[in-house]
Amino acid sequence: MPVRLVQPSLEQAVAPPRPARAAPPGPAPGRDRPPARAGRSLGAVRQVLLTHPHDGPAVELPAALPPAGRVPDGQVLTLISGHRVRAVAMDAPGTGYEVTSPEGERLLYLPPGAAPAGLPERVERPLDMVVCDVVGRPDAVARLRAAGAVGPTTEVIAVHLDHDAPPGPALERRLAAAGARAVPDGTTLVVGEYHAVPDVPRRVLVTGGARSGKSVEAEQRLETFPEVVYVATGGRRDGDPEWAARIGLHRERRPGAWRTEETCELAELLRADGPPLLIDCLSLWLTDAMDRVGAWEDERWHDGGGEAALRERVAELVAAVRGTRRPVVLVTNEVGSGVVPATSAGRRFRDELGRLNAAVAAECEQVLLVVAGQVLVLRG
Repeated sequence: MPVRLVQPSLEQAVAPPRPARAAPPGPAPGRDRPPARAGRSLGAVRQVLLTHPHDGPAVELPAALPPAGRVPDGQVLTLISGHRVRAVAMDAPGTGYEVTSPEGERLLYLPPGAAPAGLPERVERPLDMVVCDVVGRPDAVARLRAAGAVGPTTEVIAVHLDHDAPPGPALERRLAAAGARAVPDGTTLVVGEYHAVPDVPRRVLVTGGARSGKSVEAEQRLETFPEVVYVATGGRRDGDPEWAARIGLHRERRPGAWRTEETCELAELLRADGPPLLIDCLSLWLTDAMDRVGAWEDERWHDGGGEAALRERVAELVAAVRGTRRPVVLVTNEVGSGVVPATSAGRRFRDELGRLNAAVAAECEQVLLVVAGQVLVLRG
């Protein structure tokens, strides 16, 4: 079953084998021009389906196309080619369409800004292809994953990309983290045809300075997963309203399905099976580790076994990162590029964090540096 992406930001044409073709979205004025620019013709289209309301002038179809219509939610339209088109209810204005070929391949198209409503807890088998608004509604992919509709072999194609989408490499990196990809206008994709699904890095380290945007970048990397454990290593600070406000801001950004654990026992979590982990952050974990071994005091650090105890604790964490079977995104701080701390304890923390960051980075498939909200890929 071929799928032709005529203009990903506005419309897709689902094209079963002739003589019957269906174009799910209803084109607005001038929508016959993008197919022509892509070297395609809409002359064989036999059914046009509306997917979402259009702002602006009334919809005008090219003269060669039949009138546009909308299939009521839950109903099935059967084409003379044997393809079945089922209307899927959305949580926003519009209709999604699941297209099943006579051979059984299944495609799900979702309109912009929408996610499926009323999904079953578990579907029988994954879809072959999902065409949706990955950037605008990453939770739509998360819902489909939770129900088993998106599996390891499902090809996820990102569409409805507008000026709010990140440019070039940043978009590719964000889509790859979701197991998705974008394709040029006019591309014809064959549903069910083997295509390598983008590799999602299992271990990612995100580093940067204060307020650089590193936590936002880390959260975006896991926003299409149905369940995530957010590991907060900072804990609570009673009587500190500024710290409470920081924690509140982070919690408001996270999807409601994410679960929070406040702990510094990271090795135990990494060794256990479970959903993806977002660990924020290693610098606060190191602060706790240095507290436990008395590493702030010069005498205990050099002669009281503090240095050896900290090395042992760091080695345990690094080994857990190396051996984990869970997807994990770790956040840390870069503190070695500024003013040299005035105290020996401050310099010790700076040096030990640099060593910790380097050791964890060596175990990660991808390492990102965030500077002023811009992401630089250091590895992967």
